[in-house]
Amino acid sequence: MPVKVSYFFVVLIWSTTPLGIVWSSDSIPPTMSVFLRMLIALVLGAFVMAIANIRLPWHGRAIKLYAYSALGIYGGMMLSYFAAQSVPSGVISLVFGLAPILSGLLAQRILNEAKFSKVKVIALMLSVCGLALVCKDQLAGGSVFNVGLLCVLAAVCFFSLSGVMVKTVKLAIHPMATTFGALIIATPLFFITWLLVDGTFAPSGWSHRAIASILYLGVFGSLLGFLAYFHVLQKLEASTVALITLITPGFAIALGTLLNNEPLSLSLIIGAVIIVTGLGLFQFGDKLLKSKKRSALRYD
Repeated sequence: MPVKVSYFFVVLIWSTTPLGIVWSSDSIPPTMSVFLRMLIALVLGAFVMAIANIRLPWHGRAIKLYAYSALGIYGGMMLSYFAAQSVPSGVISLVFGLAPILSGLLAQRILNEAKFSKVKVIALMLSVCGLALVCKDQLAGGSVFNVGLLCVLAAVCFFSLSGVMVKTVKLAIHPMATTFGALIIATPLFFITWLLVDGTFAPSGWSHRAIASILYLGVFGSLLGFLAYFHVLQKLEASTVALITLITPGFAIALGTLLNNEPLSLSLIIGAVIIVTGLGLFQFGDKLLKSKKRSALRYD
């Protein structure tokens, strides 16, 4: 597949996933919804592994890699589904856009990466201010949204921690094997959570939209989306891939407003602009500053 097609595919999937999560839980308990989504991805993953004859390593380091990957899948997804009961899909997308910044903070502690530059600190503060503005109206709306917001913030923490921990495992294996190994560990956890939290199974009450959303998320959001993302990571520069986090929140907010009648307040618009600006500054601020300094020296 051409890398441009993969890039467009990732943007499309990441833009539509928050709304898909909301729709898939409108008549199906969130624990059942996410379990079915992961079960579909697991079955399809096994089929792809067999057809493509991809080997699945199962030694100590490989299991550790799968476990770290499963941490992001289970923690990030489960909490996102709980949050989707009260938090608009556009807000979920915006909060997940902060993952690169949070990953950078965790990498300083876990991977001993360099501390943030002054530009990145400013970007962090700007993004936090934007997030506070986005959530301002909803935080005043009651405790239900507060719990949902805490869930999505925790989901981003799990997602970011997973990404950083994966980097601690030095193992070169096929991206499909990593995805499938993580699903082997995560899917039973979703099943256990469904049993403990809900445990009911009443498909007669499921809406067609919820079922279609689960199928879409299972096939595209959980399996093909991961493969396209790994393809993009292998072929393009990290800065180009990082643009995805700047593009998707705007599309997610628009889709939530147009297709799900989610409120579009002035605070949300201004806050979203501030967050995206902060993310852009975080990703490209240092490079632009260095470029300007080189240009100034050249003219001197």
